[in-house]
Amino acid sequence: MKAALITALALIPLVAHGAPKKKKGKKAPTPAPAKVSEPEIEMAPEPTPDPAPAPAPVPQADDTVHETAPEPAPLAHKRSTKRFYVRGGIAHVSPLSSSRPMELADVDGAASLAVQNGPIAGSGSEVSSATIPAITLGYKLPFGGDHLSLETVLGVPFTVKFRATGTLANESIAPMALGIPTGVGPLGPELGEAKAAPPMLTLVYNVRPHAQVQPFFGVGAAVLFAFNAKVTNPMLTEVSQPEMSIAPAPGMVFQAGLEAKLYKGLYARLDVKFIAFMLARAEVHHVQVRTPELPLFDTVEVGTAKMSVWVNPLIIQGGLGIDF
Repeated sequence: MKAALITALALIPLVAHGAPKKKKGKKAPTPAPAKVSEPEIEMAPEPTPDPAPAPAPVPQADDTVHETAPEPAPLAHKRSTKRFYVRGGIAHVSPLSSSRPMELADVDGAASLAVQNGPIAGSGSEVSSATIPAITLGYKLPFGGDHLSLETVLGVPFTVKFRATGTLANESIAPMALGIPTGVGPLGPELGEAKAAPPMLTLVYNVRPHAQVQPFFGVGAAVLFAFNAKVTNPMLTEVSQPEMSIAPAPGMVFQAGLEAKLYKGLYARLDVKFIAFMLARAEVHHVQVRTPELPLFDTVEVGTAKMSVWVNPLIIQGGLGIDF
């Protein structure tokens, strides 16, 4: 009896609250699996930084430094940045001339009674000298270490005078015609003149381009151009004015000189050039002369006179100039 009473008392709370009812069609939730703990990975301890090195001691005034300073490298000559140069002054042109005998051609008619085609024995001609203002222009080539340059000379055209020499100046070219004196006298020294310009180009080698005094040598080519040529001899122009022409005369240039540096980039220069193998050929056409001693002929046309002169001028030039 006592046991039944105890059992009834224990069921009172369950009746009051109601026992849990199971829902139809739904399963009870499956309990989540227990979480498996991952094994812990041991981390290596971070390295401890080395302590900063102590600063080097600063040498005091009384400390002795035994380090040797490096020797500076030797300075090479610096190439010039100024490529062009100009030298202005005076040039004296002195032809070292020699000539072949004058030749006559196209002789016919009455003149053939006194003269013949061919050279006049013992005759000759020469060219006069001249002094002119001249400018040398040069360009230093970018290769060759400032040793090589190209040069040309600019000058005003000058007058070249042709003079007769030998029998052409001192004797009559036609003294007799069929045994009769012609009355034609010697020509004298004067023949003709022309304006001349000898452009040239030389390759120059400067032996010491950075020295105070600079010797140099050169070689190149030149051409003598003559224009406005005319006969000036009084006997040859008495009847009419003959026509005179001069062909261009090429030649080979040999050059030598000295250049000295002066104050603040100013240069003084002495230059000597010799032009070799320069043969000037001149022709005079329609030459007429008066023959006062011949009763039947007042004037006679001689024909054509040809002169060949080795000009070979020696040119001495001095001046001052700058580089730019």
